Amino acid sequence: MAVRIRPSDTLSSLSLTPLIDIVFLLLIFFLVATRFAEEDRELDVELPTASEAQPLTVKPKEVFVNVDQEGSYYVGGHMLDADGVEAVLQQAVVNNPASQSVIIRADRTVEFQAVVTVMNLCNKVGVADYKLSTANKVE
Repeated sequence: MAVRIRPSDTLSSLSLTPLIDIVFLLLIFFLVATRFAEEDRELDVELPTASEAQPLTVKPKEVFVNVDQEGSYYVGGHMLDADGVEAVLQQAVVNNPASQSVIIRADRTVEFQAVVTVMNLCNKVGVADYKLSTANKVE
């Protein structure tokens, strides 16, 4: 049994006029939008300069201060006392004075005084962005 395919009238009745109108409107919109962008760049403006400004080349790293269950401090895998942690935080603030962040990871069983000491050191050296994270075991 052969299948007969009847030619359809759908394609012949499809009007392309609205489609062409939309394409022309989009073309005009993008031409006008790029013209405004060019005018903004052509303005003769003398920009201010800063003698001490340096571009930020890499995203600053967060400093992780780990506090184990005995209250010992670890930064970068090295055990430090409170003065050593303060020195590391001061150097981090010197390297990134605008937005240095510190993550304090404390063991769940540690006395809170050790954590408060690190928070106080952050405030002392000028780190405003520090967060406290608790874990079962600090590595």
